[in-house]
Amino acid sequence: MRLIILLLFLLAACPRALLAGPPFQTDDPEPVPYKHFEYYTFSSAGSTRLETDSLGPAVELNWGAVPNVQLHLIVPAAAAFPSDGSAAFGMGDIETGIKYRFIQETSHRPMVGTFTMLEMPTGNSDRGLGVGQLWARIPIWIQKSFDPWTTYGGGGMVINHAPGARDYPFSGWLLQRDIGKKWTLGGEVFYHGPEGIGTPSPRSATMVDLGGYYYFRNPGFQLLFAYGHNIAGQTENYAYLGLYWTWGPKSAKGD
Repeated sequence: MRLIILLLFLLAACPRALLAGPPFQTDDPEPVPYKHFEYYTFSSAGSTRLETDSLGPAVELNWGAVPNVQLHLIVPAAAAFPSDGSAAFGMGDIETGIKYRFIQETSHRPMVGTFTMLEMPTGNSDRGLGVGQLWARIPIWIQKSFDPWTTYGGGGMVINHAPGARDYPFSGWLLQRDIGKKWTLGGEVFYHGPEGIGTPSPRSATMVDLGGYYYFRNPGFQLLFAYGHNIAGQTENYAYLGLYWTWGPKSAKGD
């Protein structure tokens, strides 16, 4: 409940004029259509017994720069609530990335792509608001649609050589379904390896997350939400709440 209250507060702080994929931790290989944009304002949070960390207010922008290629940027505020120390607030690590779809989906073949992300060390690592060093996430994602169902997933590695951190694998798979014209609901199983070095030593976690999308009257304007909890490994929670807009020329829709 504390996570949900925190997310609602942070989202309320975001101006309406104003990011995985969202709201889930598993991502998909489908880039933004050519010449189109996606824009999110969101808050997300994750907690273990050692600490609760949140992003938000945060802004995400995705751009279909060329066919099958998406450029990605997240600029977040961050907060850290350690179980044995003082809370900290400030700028978080800025995320950049490139999503590239190299196999198109057909009636018999799934689409395949990668979404490499780089985390820039803009957050204050001494206060727990960032890692303090450039790190990367390198995955492969696969997706297949069977209207009204869609499923996607995959996995990869996090490469993080910052002090107190380590490289670790991650993977996830999601199934979602369109329900009428207003809702898409889904669930995922998401795994990550031990993320760092500490006392007690961090462990891996396997989580089940449930969430979806609500479509407002404008189909390019959505509410995104998700919440999850571990089913194996260390005790862990995940939550996401955001608003989403998309726009672009109609002529580019089929690209």
